[in-house]
Amino acid sequence: MANNRPKPDNRTDNVEKLQKMVHDTIENMEAAEESMQFAEGEQKAQIERKNERRRESIEGMREEIKDEAAQQNK
Repeated sequence: MANNRPKPDNRTDNVEKLQKMVHDTIENMEAAEESMQFAEGEQKAQIERKNERRRESIEGMREEIKDEAAQQNK
């Protein structure tokens, strides 16, 4: 019979994972900014919109990092 118990909530490395996600997202933004040099019109607008969504995601991840760090320090 299968074991259907949920896995325990292991949050010990969430801060590190989130920091890596922020770092990777920033790298993606920088690469997109570089590619914009060669983009025009709608393609350039798409890159700008995507980078704006990335900025919003980074803000959210940074808030989550603060929450996770505070939780770990309790």
